Amino acid sequence: MNKKIALVIMFFLLGILLIFHFLILTEQIPYDKVWAGRLNSVKEMRNFETFSILVNAFMLAVLSIKYRQLSKGVKNKVIDILIWIFAGFFALNTLGNLFSKSMMELIFGTLLTLTLSILCFIIAKKEKTKAQ
Repeated sequence: MNKKIALVIMFFLLGILLIFHFLILTEQIPYDKVWAGRLNSVKEMRNFETFSILVNAFMLAVLSIKYRQLSKGVKNKVIDILIWIFAGFFALNTLGNLFSKSMMELIFGTLLTLTLSILCFIIAKKEKTKAQ
């Protein structure tokens, strides 16, 4: 899979995640079904969801910059390092989802974060240079 396809898939998945977090924030989805079932109040949920929305928006901004860089053939180490950090973040989140009290979060959350981690790895890894 090439980096541009991985980026388009990331945009799609992160967009869905943003919608999901807004639905939790507006209490359309019960907060006791997310965050491994460990949230204890609406205030706690609002703090967690606001943070999640900001992190997802930041990731989308960084990935948008990476997409433009690929189109122009430009490289930026800072952007690549941030994407490696995202890959690690999603890998750790995958481990966290394995301990969820919610079966839906256990299955879908684990698959989603594992997929996002792999996509970030594809996007951030260096291209193999051809020997001349």
